[in-house]
Amino acid sequence: MPTWNAVNKQIDDLGGTPEACDSVRAEYLEKAEDQLGRTIIAYYSGFLQKASHPELGISDFDMNGMMAVVHGLDRTKGLDLFLHTPGGGIEAARALVEYLYQMFGKDIRVIIPQMAMSSGTMISCASKEIMMGKHSCLGPTDPQVRGIPAMGVIKEMDRAIEEIRAEPLKQIVWQQVFSKYPPAFIGDCERQIEGATKMVAAWLEGNMFAGREDAATQAAATIGELMNYAEQTEHGQHYPADKCREIGLEVTMIEDDQNIQEAVLSVHHAFVATFARTANIKIIENAKKGTWSVAA
Repeated sequence: MPTWNAVNKQIDDLGGTPEACDSVRAEYLEKAEDQLGRTIIAYYSGFLQKASHPELGISDFDMNGMMAVVHGLDRTKGLDLFLHTPGGGIEAARALVEYLYQMFGKDIRVIIPQMAMSSGTMISCASKEIMMGKHSCLGPTDPQVRGIPAMGVIKEMDRAIEEIRAEPLKQIVWQQVFSKYPPAFIGDCERQIEGATKMVAAWLEGNMFAGREDAATQAAATIGELMNYAEQTEHGQHYPADKCREIGLEVTMIEDDQNIQEAVLSVHHAFVATFARTANIKIIENAKKGTWSVAA
């Protein structure tokens, strides 16, 4: 398996240009598709290498890229979606999942070479199976409304109600706290929590847990853990493979097959090297040299 250093040397040997990065990614994507025996699409954000940029996260703009790389692919072999993202818009994630369902049906496996957080975790829950490494992680799916944790706001509101009931004079203190929120903000938080919960639970019940007698109950329990704000240290908390299995997700390990491990990590190293060397902040790509990218 080419290490990070080996991939960088390979790019250097080809001239170290953006075109060299493209060539190396294409090589390893093709090898991975041959090894996995399924159609591959890689969705990669450069969020670990790049400064803050609005398009680092999942957005509606991504649909253009997904449509571009799906065009002309074999849709009969099932889809392996390589996913590396900090998360992003909930409705943008919903749109991508619904589009992929239309194109590939429910035969979708999500491969997490390193991280798929927030709405990236939501997309992973829409698959029939998640493949992770010992170093990979998912994360909490609690919505962030205007950068503020929606479930934190609701928890704060519940606490305020309890404290004011016990000690009415505390209303003065809590009025100052809630005055910082714009009109309808708390309602927006409640709406996004409910919407995200129902969406992910429906995906789990309809695909990963499909056929189980208690699919709805298990889906509710799993999303309950992913949205368990009280047990999370922060929105960026890492859920490794064993935690994901513990909360009910279907997870297989990349390390179970050495050839698969080499194929997946070679692709990952090639994408990470590309972000380190080029202005690209996001790349959506297939194994047939179909590429769509966003540059800073």
